Amino acid sequence: MAFAPRPQEPLPPPEPAPPVRSRSARAWLHEELFSSRLNTLLTILFGLALGWLVYRVGRFVFVDARWEIIEANITNLLVFRFPRDELWRLWLMLYLLAASVGLAAGTADATRAAEVAEGRAEAGSPWLTLRRAGPLLVLVAVLLWFGRSVTATALVTGIVLAWLAFRLAGRRVPRSRRRWAWLAAAAGVVLSYLVVARFGGVSWEHWGGLHLTVFLAVAGIVLSFPFGVLLALGRRSSLPAVRLVCTAYIELFRGVPLITVLFMATLVVGFFLPPTVDRPSITVRALVGLVLFTSAYVAEIVRGGLQSVPRGQIEAAQSLGLSPLRTTALVVLPQALRAVIPAMVGQFISLFKDTSLVFIVGLTELLAVSEAITSQPEFVAQGLLIETLVFASFVYWCGSYWMSRESQRLERRLGVGLR
Repeated sequence: MAFAPRPQEPLPPPEPAPPVRSRSARAWLHEELFSSRLNTLLTILFGLALGWLVYRVGRFVFVDARWEIIEANITNLLVFRFPRDELWRLWLMLYLLAASVGLAAGTADATRAAEVAEGRAEAGSPWLTLRRAGPLLVLVAVLLWFGRSVTATALVTGIVLAWLAFRLAGRRVPRSRRRWAWLAAAAGVVLSYLVVARFGGVSWEHWGGLHLTVFLAVAGIVLSFPFGVLLALGRRSSLPAVRLVCTAYIELFRGVPLITVLFMATLVVGFFLPPTVDRPSITVRALVGLVLFTSAYVAEIVRGGLQSVPRGQIEAAQSLGLSPLRTTALVVLPQALRAVIPAMVGQFISLFKDTSLVFIVGLTELLAVSEAITSQPEFVAQGLLIETLVFASFVYWCGSYWMSRESQRLERRLGVGLR
């Protein structure tokens, strides 16, 4: 006997969400800062402490500090031993980088606009873009203030205009040619390096100051990230030999200080090369040490992301007939890297600050130059080390805070912690 299916009752309509009421400033202050006697007392105490700290820092920066040592050595702090008659190469590099970054940003804006039009993304705000670039803009303004050069100001203005022009051009690139736009941006970055170091350029031995710090940080990030990903995958490999080698490498370099790795790199790297090969410069050896050290930490961060991917995702990919390589590249790695963005950027910020340790192997990066200029005859024994250290700390803070803001933007765009 056949039974007819029972008709399903329609679901009731969802209840409308309650309207979000915006709090006034007075209500916010009462709820967040003065909701109880204890909160009121803590607010007053921390407010007084913060006010005293702001007063002391502001008085030092704008009244007591003697910034003439920075004004007289701003070029040394930026490039140090870089030949002054070759500075045009650095300016040309900055123009090429501005054009490349602008083209890439414009192409990304065009892709983002298409996603917004299709309802797959939310429109961004120009104010957020300005906030992200705020630390770098402040740093450039401070450097121009200390430089007090009309030529440098005009050149920086031209760099900004080049970035804007190429960003507008990138927004007009058709969808069918956006891949070529990305390739052109990458080629511009490579060409900017070749302009400085090749074609009769200046070798790494003559780099110093902020220029060397940024180079070591960027090169260390670019090289340690893929190496760390491979180590993480190797540690989870089903092949015992590969897993053992990767595990031993990670535990070895995570168990020793970075200073030890730098010393080892400067003394040992040359022994692994055949006698017919020229020994690498001290800059190359320091960079090798930074990459070896950072890649071990990146590997552990990525391994944590790999463990967070549900087993069902891998089984679903296998049921679709994907090979293990395509499963890892298309399913596992994107989810793992998305989950570890905060930790990954935190490690890269640490690498940016750890570049200050290369002075122990004879390199003159930003912090080493800041200490060296206090030994000049006109500034010796005048107690100006605090000013130079404050300036170096400000530069490191601007770079670190900018990377942090970019990390937060990427997290919001990918919905980390939300979906």
